[in-house]
Formats: sequence, structure tokens, C-alpha cells
Amino acid sequence: MKKLFFGFLFLMSAFFAEAQHMYMTKTGKVSFSSRAKSPEKVEADNNEVSSILNTQSGEMVFAILVKSFHFESALMEEHFNENYVESNKYPKSTFKGKILNLSAVNFSKEGAYPVNVEGDLTFHGITKKVTSAGSLSVKAGKITAFSKFQLKLKDFKVSIPSLVADKISEDIDIVVECNYELKK
Repeated sequence: MKKLFFGFLFLMSAFFAEAQHMYMTKTGKVSFSSRAKSPEKVEADNNEVSSILNTQSGEMVFAILVKSFHFESALMEEHFNENYVESNKYPKSTFKGKILNLSAVNFSKEGAYPVNVEGDLTFHGITKKVTSAGSLSVKAGKITAFSKFQLKLKDFKVSIPSLVADKISEDIDIVVECNYELKK
């Protein structure tokens, strides 16, 4: 019985030691915008992004429900979900990657640190390798991640009908911002 108890205690201590390096959020933000010739704004925000950051390994994972992107116009949101990204068929987008220059970040010291992240982005049923520059800010025991990059719709086989081609650019600007807290 003693061996079983100490075995359990050892496993729990290993789990909690690992948990000290795990930060998470369920309220991360991903925004996108398309700047085309048309004066009409095509922008959406998703404030329900889940993400985990392992400060020991530099691994980052994001999960995004595509239907959680919200537009100014309900009609635009409907077209986005039904006609372009087919969110019933492809309900989730994910990113699984790693901070390439993790040694440049001191998680025990407050400050802003430039980072480079590389990983696999899955969107619209297609997985592509993505590399992006960004920053991590450490303050009061919390970590804020920020990144801005572009994606090409054709890389993910998202078709834009010719009727609205002047309103939607082939290059989409993506902004990611997550406020992480230590996973409890």
C-alpha cells in the first residue's frame, strides 16, 4: 500500500511540475481583414480562441471554432460560413507549433521578447506550414502573445466568386493576441 501511495505521489508531483510550465487561455483573439479595391470592410473577430503555451518546450497549440468569427454584417457572416469557409464541413481551425528562439525569452523576468513561431496551420481542411514573427510580453505572472501575418486564400482552397472578387483580397491579414495565465 505504501508503494502504491508513493507511486501516486510521484506521478502527481511530476504532473504538477509540468503544469508549472503550462499557460492557457480560452479567450484569445484572432482577427482577420481583407483589403481589396472595394470601400467595403471585410473584417471579423473571434474572441473565443483556446490556446496552450508550454514555456519549457516552446510548444503552442491553438483551437478556433470557425463559426465564432463575427462580422459587422450578419449577411457577411452568413456568406463567410456557408459559401467561403464551409464551417459546417470544416468547423475548426488549429495551429500546432513551436517558438523557434525560445532561449531568447526569460519567462521569469518581466519584459517584451521578439519571437519566431513555426507550425502547422489547419484551415478549411488543408494543413500548411506557417512561420510568423511575433512577441511575448511577460508581466505580473501572465504572458501576452501577439502576432500579425498574412495568408493566401488559394493556399487553403477558399474560392471567392467573381461577383465579389473586388471586395475580398486574395491576401488576408491575420492578427493573433492571447493573454495566457498559468494553468491550474
